[in-house]
Amino acid sequence: MVDADETFVIVGGGLAGAKAAETLRAEGFAGRVILIGDERDHPYERPPLSKGYLTGKDPRDSAFVHPPAWYAQADIELHLGQPVTAVDRDHKAVRLADGTTIHYDKLLLATGAAPRPLDVPGSDLTGVHQLRRLSHADRLQGVLAALGRDNGHLVVAGAGWIGLEVAAAARGYGAEVTVVEPEPTPLHQAVGPELGQVFADLHAEHGVRFRFGTRLTEITGQDGMVLAARTDDGEEHPAHAVLAAVGAVPNTALAETAGLALVDRAHGGGIAVDASLRTSDPDIFAAGDAAAAHHPLFGVRLRVEHWANALNGGPAAARAMLGQDVSYDRVPYFFTDQYDLGMEYSGWAPPGSYDQVVLRGDVAKRQFVAFWLKDRRVLAGMNVNVWDVTEPVQDLIRSRRPVDPDALADPGTPLDAVPHRPEQD
Repeated sequence: MVDADETFVIVGGGLAGAKAAETLRAEGFAGRVILIGDERDHPYERPPLSKGYLTGKDPRDSAFVHPPAWYAQADIELHLGQPVTAVDRDHKAVRLADGTTIHYDKLLLATGAAPRPLDVPGSDLTGVHQLRRLSHADRLQGVLAALGRDNGHLVVAGAGWIGLEVAAAARGYGAEVTVVEPEPTPLHQAVGPELGQVFADLHAEHGVRFRFGTRLTEITGQDGMVLAARTDDGEEHPAHAVLAAVGAVPNTALAETAGLALVDRAHGGGIAVDASLRTSDPDIFAAGDAAAAHHPLFGVRLRVEHWANALNGGPAAARAMLGQDVSYDRVPYFFTDQYDLGMEYSGWAPPGSYDQVVLRGDVAKRQFVAFWLKDRRVLAGMNVNVWDVTEPVQDLIRSRRPVDPDALADPGTPLDAVPHRPEQD
């Protein structure tokens, strides 16, 4: 039986919310756990949406965090398809769209992020897509398959992770693909120009056409269907479908109307949380894409929109809700699979934050590890088709000690044996 003396409410039916609920039970919490999601699907992970499920390699149910029956077995109360419209901090309650009010003793906001809208004429046409939810992937999978059968054209706005993964999936189905990106390389803000070119070459070899330094200005169509996409360089690109992959914005409306502290949008936005993922209200926590925590390794407040942050942040918040001593300092991590390229990235090194990129291995064969350094300290590492190195890469990042770049570049030197160097020599 469930002890109903305390009620912990989780708002958000994604990976962070589901793993938080799982952790509460695993840690022995016997009170009510109520998980509220605005989608009708059970909580699911997002990587399959642009990877295995989208490509048709994995079944739809591979995306779900738990089998549907698990929630009842774990005494997790689910409210699916029920958006939360308000948080009443004075009365410690959340209000659902149907008017239901639910009391909480502790509240976790795992509200995620939403796709940034493509603000151009024609973006409301039927053939314009986004990819954030399982329902989006359901629809897009059929579209890509049809484009492949009919020699159709997909235009992708944005050469970030989602844009490139969908481009790879589309080429797998046989569709023609054009990617429009205002930066000079793909993934410019994620891996910088030095490594962005690796992904540009990869996709070009598979027939993807890039239009760098340009933006979509209009999508034209007829009877609601897409016919072409125009860019600010005056070109018109044939298109039977368009994917808007121009980033995401954190879902902070609930937190804002509740008066919780937020991070300025110029610094990534999100709900401001401390090291224990607690918001400015001591009984409200936040995790996943919507949360922005000060990271002790990098000395900045980070909001990380990747799978590992939801996977680890949800449990960390759950333990903090239980009163445990929590300091969430995980090294940011993400991965991608595109064609025959598999990659893992650890750390944080946006353009302008590093002064050197060190490469170890064979870049031409796409079997290498890249390191971003500042004052010879490793800020981030990316392994491409090289496996079982995430732990030593993260150890180098965590050490914060200057390293010997020549040894770092030498495949014959084990990563856990790379010598340190004095700051001045």
